[in-house]
Amino acid sequence: MTKAANEGAGLRVALHSQGLRVRVDGPSPACKVQQFCLELGRMRSSGIVIRDQGDAMRRTKGFSLIELLIVVAIILVIAAIAVPNFLRSRMAANESTAAGSIRTLNTAQISYGIAYPTVGFASTLPALGGTSCAPPDSTSACLIDTVLAGGQKSGYNFTVTNVSGTPATSYNVIAGPTWPSYSGVRYFCSYEDGVMRFSETAIATCDGTVTPLQ
Repeated sequence: MTKAANEGAGLRVALHSQGLRVRVDGPSPACKVQQFCLELGRMRSSGIVIRDQGDAMRRTKGFSLIELLIVVAIILVIAAIAVPNFLRSRMAANESTAAGSIRTLNTAQISYGIAYPTVGFASTLPALGGTSCAPPDSTSACLIDTVLAGGQKSGYNFTVTNVSGTPATSYNVIAGPTWPSYSGVRYFCSYEDGVMRFSETAIATCDGTVTPLQ
């Protein structure tokens, strides 16, 4: 084998190991190699790089449609399990807060009746609340926080109804979910006996017929 042929074979091996392909054949290997080296030099000087097709395929390969669909299906299954549990937990928390707020209103009504015996029980939530507390009065007793006095708290609406007498000797405090079956399921109420009661349906009047909360 001549020196030119040896040089051609060595160049093919070196170029292939670098991810380049070259075919050198013909009757004049040395001439072909010389021409290829000149062409390769011009390509390198102009920024052109020749890569093996296998490298290009590895760079462009991504996720298949089936793989993406499997990932989406797994996410949907997890969401279907987690979201209902989250909603139930939030409704339970809202109901617990509503029951606690009814107890707060009962206590506030008793304190209000003692502080203002000529008025009796408060007929509105703002009368139990208030922002001007220096000093408080029958229209702004400052016995509950301003959020509860506004009539809405933690997904529940609160009202004071059925106040009667002069001075007032009876009242109802009623709490219902702002978005039924979403922010809460049960309705809560109490009246002057101070017993917490609940119902699965809306409450218009709170009396002894409404089920006590155990």
